[in-house]
Parts: sequence; C-alpha cells; structure tokens
Amino acid sequence: MKTLIIEWRHLDVEGDTCDRCSRTGASLADEIDLLNRKLKSHGVSIKLKETKIEEDRIRESNLILIDGVPIEEILDIRVVDNYCKSCSDLVGADTYCRAVYYKGKKFDDVPRIAVREAVAKSLGLRIRRKNI
Repeated sequence: MKTLIIEWRHLDVEGDTCDRCSRTGASLADEIDLLNRKLKSHGVSIKLKETKIEEDRIRESNLILIDGVPIEEILDIRVVDNYCKSCSDLVGADTYCRAVYYKGKKFDDVPRIAVREAVAKSLGLRIRRKNI
C-alpha cells in the first residue's frame, strides 16, 4: 500500500492555535478520514503529520504539504498574508499570516476541496463524486 503524507504546519502558542488554523485542522482531519475510505481500493493510505511552529515561523502557519510539496505548487493557489486577529491575540502583537486565493475566492483557512484536488492530482486520479 502506498502512503501519502500530508503535513500541516500551524502556529502553536502553549498548546493553542489561531482560529483559521483550527478550522483548517478540523476540515483537514475530516477530509483525510474521507480520503482514506475512498482511496483504500486504490491501495493508498494517507497519514497526517502535524508540525507545530513558533511565532518566528508564522509565514509557514497553515501550510499544507503533500509528500513534501506545498499545496500551492500542486494547484493554482495563490498565497497571501493578511491580518489575523486570532494570531495577534495569541502572540500579543499585530500578526499577518497565510490566506489563500483558490478558484477566485479568498480563504483564511484551506478549503477541503483544495486538499482533495491536490491529493488526486498527486496520485494521478480524477475527482468524481463516487470515487474521490
């Protein structure tokens, strides 16, 4: 069985993370559960690697890598930095962190469908409702 590693990097301040990273983490966990069920027949297993980062690496917060490749290098995703009140509250200073433009819309958290599409593209699979 092939194992695909999805790494999720996010800010960690004494066990807490920001709201947008929390949303990404929750949707990522749900998506990985779904993908593992769907991809089992393809001989693929997905493992989540969570990497907690500190304030000095905030530009990496909410970064998703698929087998070491940033999601924005797999799909047409543009990364921008914007003000994050939640991060600012955690670190005690104005903080700007990652947001993404995906299919013409800005998202503070990485959308599940982007993860699904990036996984499918990485594996050379097509996304169909019944398959993946």
